Amino acid sequence: MRYLEIAGRRPLCGELTIQGSKNAALPVLTACLLGDGPCIIDNCPQIQDVEDTLAILRMLGCKTERTGHTVSVDPSGMEKTAIFGPQAERIRSSVLFLGALLGRMGEAALPYPGGCAIGSRPIDYHLRALEKLGVRFSKSSPSGASGGASFRQTEGSDGEDGSGLGSDGIYASATRLRGAGIRLPQPSVGATENTILAAVLADGETVIENAALEPEIDELCRFLNLRGAKIRRERGRRIRIFGKQTLGPVRYRLDADRIVAGSYLLAGAACGGSIHFRNLPAEQLSALLAVLSRMGVQVAEDGRMCAGERPLAVENIATAPYPGFPTDLQSPLMAALGLARGESRIWERMFENRFRTAACLRKMGADITIEGSCARIKGTATLRGGAEVRAPDLRGGAALVTAALAASGRSRIEGYEYIARGYEDICRDFQSLGAEIRLTEDRDEKVW
Repeated sequence: MRYLEIAGRRPLCGELTIQGSKNAALPVLTACLLGDGPCIIDNCPQIQDVEDTLAILRMLGCKTERTGHTVSVDPSGMEKTAIFGPQAERIRSSVLFLGALLGRMGEAALPYPGGCAIGSRPIDYHLRALEKLGVRFSKSSPSGASGGASFRQTEGSDGEDGSGLGSDGIYASATRLRGAGIRLPQPSVGATENTILAAVLADGETVIENAALEPEIDELCRFLNLRGAKIRRERGRRIRIFGKQTLGPVRYRLDADRIVAGSYLLAGAACGGSIHFRNLPAEQLSALLAVLSRMGVQVAEDGRMCAGERPLAVENIATAPYPGFPTDLQSPLMAALGLARGESRIWERMFENRFRTAACLRKMGADITIEGSCARIKGTATLRGGAEVRAPDLRGGAALVTAALAASGRSRIEGYEYIARGYEDICRDFQSLGAEIRLTEDRDEKVW
């Protein structure tokens, strides 16, 4: 078992470069399936979710290579339309292969997507949108699907609602994809991405209404447009896709990861100090920067952050779809506000299980009360080290690291496998800022 050991109560000072975006890398890599010729992706983060995505691409017959932070994907040898195994079940973004496989091959078979257990995340928005494009779902594998898929049965997936979801997985086919007008009930990021991936090679024009606004969707569209697609974002959450274009090879550089940047900004707010972010995606973090300003944390236009010993409390914050406050930063914010002067309240409007981190933070001395979708946080001057806690999910793990860095004494955080899904090397990054943090294993007798 790998776990983090952290000695806290040190201000964070130094310079830091933010890794490439996880939430952009996953749909962009999936989109490499579409069209002809190899794609080269620069600034691609070395994280577990990316490695799982590359494994799925190889499973389908693509050739992939990585040199440092540059990844190449050549889909010319692709011949399979079924994905399976632990990689496909482990990551939520595996569902994006549904749209990409349908766009390229006209059929797909895959297991139910995995990911962190942060709450209910049904995929019916994805399926209804794809049905509008001419996709049919069934309870058995498409006749041509290959790959020897063996799916895990998922509770509640017996397909009795007529959705076409069998007890083993998702099976889809389309004789011909045709453009359509699609209105999403909610601005779902995944459903927007899946629809784009399927529609870009479909006949005719597709218009997505109530599409998500997240920057990662714009990155996916830029990547596809550079390859020859015709996609444009219009007013009123509308995306227009002119299908049946020829997609060719391209070299593309991913933007910095706004959620990783936000996590490190909140760690700086909790610990105090001065950090210079050399590539801070400030334009994508306007909601967080507004909250940090209310907490008394200064972030300059050049990416320099300055924070005092303790942040100020913030009375009311609610998570919301972009450009609102991101749910992915709610847990790290809760950790930082655990040390604030005064009482704060966070309202979680996106996922019902995002407050699971609160129990671990209470073990470290935080005063947090959960009342339905609201967390009341009474700031304390010092959190306690010495606790052994386990990351409940990816962003909850980052929150526990933040709390441990600010706490007195030493802490042990288990569940590092969650953190590794989205943070390239959290030890390296915080060590560069003067923190005492290391990754270790049981029976490791090294001392500080």
